[in-house]
Amino acid sequence: MLPWLIDAPSELLCGVRETSLGKLVRDEMLALILRGELVPGQRINEPDVAARLGVSRVPVREALRELESTGLVAARKHAGVFVRTLAPKEVADLYELRSVLDGHAGRRAAGLPDAARRALVKRLAALLRDMKSHARKCNVQAYYTSNLVFHWAVVEAADNEALARTYRGIVQQLHLSRLKNLSRDIGMKVSLAEHEQIVAALAEGNAERCQALLAAHVTASHGRLVARLDQDLS
Repeated sequence: MLPWLIDAPSELLCGVRETSLGKLVRDEMLALILRGELVPGQRINEPDVAARLGVSRVPVREALRELESTGLVAARKHAGVFVRTLAPKEVADLYELRSVLDGHAGRRAAGLPDAARRALVKRLAALLRDMKSHARKCNVQAYYTSNLVFHWAVVEAADNEALARTYRGIVQQLHLSRLKNLSRDIGMKVSLAEHEQIVAALAEGNAERCQALLAAHVTASHGRLVARLDQDLS
């Protein structure tokens, strides 16, 4: 689902020394959340998770503490640990920050040396073709995945580890708010046109325009999501 999410079979956890289990369990639980197998609002049962992964409850608790620090889960006193459900204000704040990061990454990518920039444009153009194919087939989930890979490629091209780490955390949290909408079209046609403009600006090496287009695209994406949710409630 997410470009950096690699499926790791639970069997790989077996036989690993206890000192390294915390990270492995965290990664596996992160995958369960981002794949929607643990859904927003759901209580995470430590014994069940430990039994499922074939580990003790100690690395599960360690993993939950780390996931809480990322904003993906929340501990409630006398109730347990739950997958977080983001409030509308939290989602808006995250989209606002993501628009800044996407824009900055686009500006840096547009300033790459010609050979590197052409390689990036070629990759993005291929992803754009995939997105168009998914849109024609009304495959929203596949479109969403290719869309994330598109943006992640730009972020990676910016070659800023701190930016990439922050961006990854933001997208992971925003993913929680999108899980219930992955089978529904939220403006794919308009989104495609915006992506085409971004690729064109990158191809021209127009850093200022690329930054503006990416920032505006993320802001518009949030607006389309809010409009769809409001429509559902009306």
